[in-house]
Amino acid sequence: MPNLLQEKIYVELFGEVNIYFGMGVLILTSLLLGGMIGFDRERKMKAAGIKTNLMICLGATLYTALSLFISKAHGTPTSDPARIAAQIVSGIGFLGAGSIIQGRGSIKGLTTAATIWVVAAIGVTIGAGYPLVAFLFTITILVVLNLINPLYKFVEQERDYKNYHVEVLTKGSAKRHVKDVILQEIDSINEIYEELLDKEIDSRLLNVYITIHPRKIAELRKEIKDIIKVEKVNVHLTDHVGTKNKNDD
Repeated sequence: MPNLLQEKIYVELFGEVNIYFGMGVLILTSLLLGGMIGFDRERKMKAAGIKTNLMICLGATLYTALSLFISKAHGTPTSDPARIAAQIVSGIGFLGAGSIIQGRGSIKGLTTAATIWVVAAIGVTIGAGYPLVAFLFTITILVVLNLINPLYKFVEQERDYKNYHVEVLTKGSAKRHVKDVILQEIDSINEIYEELLDKEIDSRLLNVYITIHPRKIAELRKEIKDIIKVEKVNVHLTDHVGTKNKNDD
């Protein structure tokens, strides 16, 4: 039976360290990086928020770190510590599939599923003893989730933009979250206002008038539908531009 106080694990930048200190570093890194991505998804009111991403990252870290430790301490020359990590990759696919919802000919949740998959990869990287590499990948993922849309402006023509009326049926107010999603795609909203349809069940209709490239509409509609409080989204071409910059709060 090994004395754990004398056992060592590898942690990037620290080298071979005591298992308790090393696991502490890995756990804290998982909490930080999983929380960063989870906060970004939570802020956008996605189904997989802070708690989900934290648990995925921590679980993948623990499985990977333990597989390496067990292989080192109790393994045979033919033992393969990568087997547990491989099971994480396949197992996380079921969780990702559960976040993809199909209905009325459209699919939503693909970005959430991809995020779950990549957060597990971050956990595996941390568990393998490379927290700095995992941090660099986390920053890259956040850049992709938040800053990739402005690149589309280089390939879009202003004359191709059209005016749309977006109707969002919600249970409870989701106005701020819908605005956040839309403003990630475009610079401004022409007009936005909310109507209370049923006070008893807090059913509301959010009307949004935007000018946007048609290519972005399908993805924008899916992103809005992915917000927890949103029940239905309708998008129509319109001649009504709306009152420019009337983004009332």
